[in-house]
Order: sequence, then structure tokens, then C-alpha cells
Amino acid sequence: MIGNSKGRLIVFEGIDGSGKSTQIKKISKRLKDLGNKVYSTFEPTDGPIGTLIRKMLSGKVATDQRTIASLFAADRTDHLVNHDNGIRRKVDQGYIVLCDRYYFSSYAYHAQYIDMKWVINANSLNADILRPDVTIFIDVDPDLCFERIKSSRSNFEMYEKIDIMKKVRAGYFQAFDALKDLEQIIIIDGNTTMEMVEDKIFNAVQKIIKDRQKG
Repeated sequence: MIGNSKGRLIVFEGIDGSGKSTQIKKISKRLKDLGNKVYSTFEPTDGPIGTLIRKMLSGKVATDQRTIASLFAADRTDHLVNHDNGIRRKVDQGYIVLCDRYYFSSYAYHAQYIDMKWVINANSLNADILRPDVTIFIDVDPDLCFERIKSSRSNFEMYEKIDIMKKVRAGYFQAFDALKDLEQIIIIDGNTTMEMVEDKIFNAVQKIIKDRQKG
């Protein structure tokens, strides 16, 4: 067992089609096999605010980018503190929480339309409640991600356009640079095989958990 007396929040980030969800499933299994308590979750959530966000992203509900950015921040707060399965509570109970997207997604995606500083400020409460032990960014070429998306489904969400995906990738790196003194960020080359990406992520996660355990 790696050691789960103290919980962790490990966030997975990447543009659409980068393979985050697949890697979370694989890393979760490997951590559980070592005897750790693991809880996997995602944003936007499947709660009432997250459900509304998904309708907006699919075009079923018309909206403004500032509204979406504000709703993402609100959904994130509920995700952190709700009584049933809030992330803060899970971490306090000793779980290793693997989260598919967190506030860096907001910084990267919404900064295409709104000043990034505004988005960071809108999420400041969430950062105060809980910063990730590490944010793992799976960096995959946007053209490859777009091909993956096209091959897997016919309906596209608001941000799933190649020009936007390229801007979002740049937005991630802008946010990482702006917050490098506050956040632990690991960039993983996701252009290799799924197995190689998995091993790189798992090794990084093991190191973070062990280092935090020592601290």
C-alpha cells in the first residue's frame, strides 16, 4: 500500500480527446490494487448546476460565456463541499480523489472569451477550499484529439472545434505559467501509446503520494 492515512486530490487536465477519462480508470484500478481508497469524479458534475452546464455546452440552452464561467465556479464549489460526496470530505476521509477537470479547465477554456484574471478570481474560493496535490496535464496534439472526437461521435459540444482546441491548449500553458508558484503541475506527453502514458502518470502519482506522506 502506498499509504492512504491522508487523502489526496489529483486532478487530470487536457483538451477534449486527450484521454483523461481512460487514464483515470486505469490509474484508479492500479491504486486500488495497492490497497488505497480511491474516489473518481469529474466536472462539470452530474448535479443540478452541472446538468445545466451540459445543456449549455450542447447548445440546448442558450447562454453567455460569462454565465457559463460563473456556473462552472458554482458547480465546482458544490463539488467540493456538498455533504453527500464532496471532494473536501473525501480527502479528509483519506481517499485519493482523481478528478477529471478542475479549475485549470476554466482558466484555459473561458480565457478564450473572458480575461483569465477574472476567471481565476471567480475560482479563488475554490482554490482556498482545496488546491490539488498535483495537476496532471496530458498534452496531446489538438489535431490528433480532434480526429479522436470525430471518430467516436457525431455531435460536438461548444468547445470541440479544432481552432478552439488549439487556443485552449495555449490557454492551459498560459495558466500554468501564471500560477507556477502556487500549483504543482506535471505535463505528460500524451502523443505516445496509451500504455506509456499510463505508466508515466502512475509513476508521477506514486511519487506525489509518497512525497506528501513524508511531509
